[in-house]
Amino acid sequence: MSNLTTSIKITEEQTDLLESASQYCQDKSSIETVRGLIEDEIGHSPKVFTEMAELGWLGIAIPEAYGGAGLGLAEVVPVVEQMGRRLMAGPFLPTTLAAQLVLAAGTESQKEKILPQIAAGTPATLMLSEPHAHFDSTHVECTAKRSDGNLHLSGVKCLVIDAHVAEWAILSVQLEGKLALVVLDQEALHKCTQRREVVIDETRRAFRIELDGLRIPEDALMQPERVEAALIKIELAGALLASAEMCGAGQSCIEYTVSYLNARKQFGRPIGSYQALKHTTVQAHVQIEQARSHLYAAAHTFEKDENREIAVRMLKASAGPALAFSADRAIQFHGGYGFTYECDAQLYRRRAIWGESQFGDALHQRRILADLIL
Repeated sequence: MSNLTTSIKITEEQTDLLESASQYCQDKSSIETVRGLIEDEIGHSPKVFTEMAELGWLGIAIPEAYGGAGLGLAEVVPVVEQMGRRLMAGPFLPTTLAAQLVLAAGTESQKEKILPQIAAGTPATLMLSEPHAHFDSTHVECTAKRSDGNLHLSGVKCLVIDAHVAEWAILSVQLEGKLALVVLDQEALHKCTQRREVVIDETRRAFRIELDGLRIPEDALMQPERVEAALIKIELAGALLASAEMCGAGQSCIEYTVSYLNARKQFGRPIGSYQALKHTTVQAHVQIEQARSHLYAAAHTFEKDENREIAVRMLKASAGPALAFSADRAIQFHGGYGFTYECDAQLYRRRAIWGESQFGDALHQRRILADLIL
């Protein structure tokens, strides 16, 4: 791990979490473990997720009044970065983001009920993506209709992460011509039709959820006046954490490549000594470090700076391409073996494609940045 503290200003809490998460994720998510979980039906270790809750990670950004540590997403970033470094599977990200959405738009009753459970280790997820939305969380075709004190739901959500283990979910719908957010508990989730989707990153579990015929109580509605601002915040929070994960994966990918370049010999010398490979590897390293600079700058500004949207979108526009470039070089530098399933380089390339698809790819971010900056 590069000496981050000498190049980027980070807090003492971030430093402590970075160090503890680095060792824990290394112990719990070896590359053999990652490959083993690909074949697992659940796709992650529930025991490890419970241990994360015991370590306090699920409550990092939850206020103390609801059983959390009272910190912020800036302190979640180093933990997620180390998870990405080890390609760790599990519902940590969707659970953390669901908690943030409850904080942003939930009623006091919902906060008191859901947040302590999440901090204690109850998994949750977001149901915001739809087939035709194309990174626009306000493009919602799912509907809710009031009837006899209940909400009758219909429509389809896609790419719902870890829906098969979630006990809470936050769902976006159209209600009487306006955007609304509702909370689904485990009972309601089990009444939905869930179909696992095939996604490029095999360490992920994503589901298509069909809501037709689902009825929930009207008090599942979140505060309507906070919906729009909450969705914007969650889009940025998701981009921040997805980028943290990609930055971590990028570091690991470069280490994997350098190890091979030092071990593989051709014409009596390590192939890493050849300029064409050496310079390109340095280029990949520089891109990842630039993305990490954006990462901790965005984390620092997230809770308190009016420029947080610019910072987060600049980060997301750089992190995905940086990981993709590193993974592409890893595949190519391994020669023919690099294009096989047995080579671990493909795991990083898959993670890059997945990460880019979450909360807006680089092109999407640059289009918005143009309007924000120019």
